[in-house]
Amino acid sequence: MTDAAETSEKEVAAFGRTVARLRAEVARLIVGHAEALEELLTALFAGGHVLVEGVPGIGKTRLVQTLARALSLTFRRIQFTPDLMPGDITGTEVLADAGAERRFRFEEGPVFGQIVLADEINRATPKTQAALLEAMQERTVTAGGVRHPLPEPFFVLATQNPIEMAGTYPLPEAQLDRFMLKLRLAVPGERDLVTILERTAEAAEPAVEPVAGAEDVVRMQRLAREVPVASHVRAYAARLALATHPGNEYATAAVKKCVRYGASPRAAQALVLCGKVRALVAGRAHVSFADVRACAKSALRHRVVLNLEAHATGMDPDRLVGEAIASVPEDGA
Repeated sequence: MTDAAETSEKEVAAFGRTVARLRAEVARLIVGHAEALEELLTALFAGGHVLVEGVPGIGKTRLVQTLARALSLTFRRIQFTPDLMPGDITGTEVLADAGAERRFRFEEGPVFGQIVLADEINRATPKTQAALLEAMQERTVTAGGVRHPLPEPFFVLATQNPIEMAGTYPLPEAQLDRFMLKLRLAVPGERDLVTILERTAEAAEPAVEPVAGAEDVVRMQRLAREVPVASHVRAYAARLALATHPGNEYATAAVKKCVRYGASPRAAQALVLCGKVRALVAGRAHVSFADVRACAKSALRHRVVLNLEAHATGMDPDRLVGEAIASVPEDGA
């Protein structure tokens, strides 16, 4: 065995151990949501951002805060409201005295964090929502013609409430496409709810200890990028994304009937990148078809634009994606 192979095996094993420790540490405070945590970690190490949807009080904010503590990363929370302005997010130039002269100095906004929580993002106006576009895609903020780099790693988690739509501004497709995954948090079951009551209403809150830091996260992100993907697995990811387009040969009857626009190329990129992280977590240095399928719903559900008939009949994007997963062949036949 070559030194390079030995190093690779050690890195893959270390990756899995770190993820396992993160799961265990977050579980000290967060009850349930194991699948959501898995997908959060997948997106983080794949270098993407996440949109989290769930009813109030389900633990969206607490989950993000706990993850930031377990990773020892700087955490910034932005509460999105109708009167929030773009400069309240990105920062602004202020006039400062520098001895005999006066000049403008850039004052960083809360987006200059390593984990940024955009709480109830759909309550702000489209102009304010758009302030995150450059930050999420380019990892920079431009002010006064000067580009300011954001810290590494940079991870945006946005939340939205699916039941209170009055006074909200639905995210446009261009903004939704910037999120690698969209997660849906379910209401906890009886056993989980009892445990939540034990931990929050009776006993002292457990402490969360840091498991990894910024350098560890960046190193793990780079390792994930290096995982090889076989050509037939890449082709399968491409077919899954194309199957959401009504005019494609792999589209199901439901997609042809209910979809106006399908997923963008970023969806296929998300499938492959998330598949790489899934493979590393499983202790492998290669991506399988199952790795790609595992994150397909979360990567595609928010990128499928439904038509009027779909809205009238109550068609759910998850059902369309599920049918695509079941129908798209692995071998391209």
